[in-house]
Formats: sequence, structure tokens, C-alpha cells
Amino acid sequence: MRKAIQWPRLLVMLGCSVVLWVSAASHAGSIEKMQAFVAETRGASARFVQTQLNNKGKKISSTQGKLSFARPGRFRWEYEKPYEQLIVGDGDRLWVYDKDLNQVTAKKLDGALGSSPAALLAGSNDMEEHYQLSAKGMKGGLDWLEALPREESLFQKVRMGFNGKTLEAMDLHDHLGQVTSIRFSKVEKNPRFADALFTFTAPAGADVITE
Repeated sequence: MRKAIQWPRLLVMLGCSVVLWVSAASHAGSIEKMQAFVAETRGASARFVQTQLNNKGKKISSTQGKLSFARPGRFRWEYEKPYEQLIVGDGDRLWVYDKDLNQVTAKKLDGALGSSPAALLAGSNDMEEHYQLSAKGMKGGLDWLEALPREESLFQKVRMGFNGKTLEAMDLHDHLGQVTSIRFSKVEKNPRFADALFTFTAPAGADVITE
């Protein structure tokens, strides 16, 4: 039986939902684009493909799905293939529903996210207080930015690749040398969201674990 996703890996993956799309001029550098996102983006939605690589660069797994977020503090992360899993942040609690296991795990949002990039989604606009940013130039047609956490974190660094006004790629490097590589598509910036999108009710009969 497949095991439920572990919290440390979950928090690393959630990081991608908070640094997505920007509305800066196309000639701006990667740091300026990221700053513009934090200042101007209220919410966004997209498709994603997520690939997990080991410390030798070999693919361990690949998943895909869709995500939405609305500042401050609300997001919805849906895995569709190869298994179904739903992650919802309602502004107060973080909910994880594993359909195969029929299991729900809930945590206080602040305690669950800590100093991860997802903390930016909870309302902080001063990202440089928590991350050291550096521009890494063009590679593979993308303009890359590197963010190093200033505090203890689950990851060592995050790299973000911009294509014009849009963040198209994100690579999250953990302390074991593994990389979570995420590619975004079908991006929609500042859409209208129904409030129900960011609420969660446990399905009947599900095992609910509160941490």
C-alpha cells in the first residue's frame, strides 16, 4: 500500500505555490521580477508537472496536477496523476487528503509552514528579510534567480527560472542533494476564485489525524 506523503516533503513542494507569476516589465532582471510578484500578485492558478530527482540526478518519481492560491494564506494543490491527493490551506489550517488511503491530516498553518517559501503566501511582503536573493543569469532560455533561506529550513536553496513575465520553472534542493523540479503551464494570474475552493471538509468515513 502506498504511504501517505510525509510532512517534510510536503512542505518543500508547497514552496512552489508562493513564487509563481509576476507583472513586471519583460526587460527586468530575475530579482526585480520576483519582487514585483510579491508586491502585485493577489493570486494565480496553473497546471504543473513535478519530478523528483535523487542526489545523482536520476528521476525517482513524476506527478502532475493543478494549483491555485490567493493571498493571504489560502491555496489549493491537487495531484491528479499517478495518484490523487489534495492539499488545502484555508488561512488557518493545512489539510492533506489522500484519496487512496481515505486519510486526512490537519495542522495549524503557521506551524506547518514555518520558514518555508510557502510562508510568503501567508502574507509577508518582505521576502528579502527571509531569503538571500541572487541573479544567476540566462540558462536554457530562462532567467534564473537563486533564493537561500536566512533561517533554518527544510531545503538548501531554491532556483526559479523566468520566461519573460512568467516563472516557468522551479528547482528545490534539499540537504540530501535531492531536487524537486517543477514546471508550470496554463498560467492564469489574478483570477476570480470561489471561496469554497479554499475550504475543506473531510469526506464521510475518512480517518482524520490532527497534529
